Amino acid sequence: MQRPPGAAVPGQPGAATVTASAHPADGPGHSPAATLIGSVQRAMRLLETVAVHEYGAPAKQLARETGLALPTAYHLLRTLVHEGYLRREKGLFFLGDAAERLGSSGAKEKRRSTVADTLAHWRDSIGVPMYFAMYRDGEIEVMCVSGSRETPAVEEWADFRETGHAHAIGQCLLSQLDEDARRDHLARYPVRSLTPYTVRDNHALMRRLARTPRMGPVVERQEYALGTVCAAIPITVGTTAATMALSLPARQAERLLPAARRLQGEIGRHLGALTLSISI
Repeated sequence: MQRPPGAAVPGQPGAATVTASAHPADGPGHSPAATLIGSVQRAMRLLETVAVHEYGAPAKQLARETGLALPTAYHLLRTLVHEGYLRREKGLFFLGDAAERLGSSGAKEKRRSTVADTLAHWRDSIGVPMYFAMYRDGEIEVMCVSGSRETPAVEEWADFRETGHAHAIGQCLLSQLDEDARRDHLARYPVRSLTPYTVRDNHALMRRLARTPRMGPVVERQEYALGTVCAAIPITVGTTAATMALSLPARQAERLLPAARRLQGEIGRHLGALTLSISI
């Protein structure tokens, strides 16, 4: 009579048998959800273990270090390789592109969170709404805004990217570019009047930018929005122009420069950590 696969053969001690205990997660009393969770946990342990081996590690070593049975480790490693989270070279396993992307995304999100927390701290300690922006790929990008009910941020009633000539953020970023880059930007986004106080044309703006002190605060008064004054502090992140900025109601204009100087001092004290965090 034909025996079922895996059944022990009488008279042969030690013959291999397949029982539920070989895969406890699949045994009686375990739901499919519990099995899946267990598999995810084991896969994550493998990924974490591979990550500490810069020069790769073989399956047997990974199984030993994670406490997994070798067949289980082999199965999970093959799956992770297939999905791109690991790669195999000459019998050694390394982190794959998908895992690298996950790590990069996580680090990027952490840096964004750090910038947001820093802006919120300065918003509350200085008592002004805060802005962080960068000039990338020929565009003004406002990356983070931190306002509150007590210190509301300026409403973006005209696209910040297209109106850099009128607000302190844009003027500060443009002041950090060379003349050719400024002309290129203004060719795409020419000066236009937003309020009676807006700079009147491209030539006037270019003259103003040329006179702007290299690392001094840039100030505008009601050029973007009536009733609002703004100041921006230049920051260089590698080769990228960046700025931290603040705004106030025009009725509090006397606070603008003292607040800008305080912000500049705060940035100076935290520049190293801040530069690392805002490399987004």
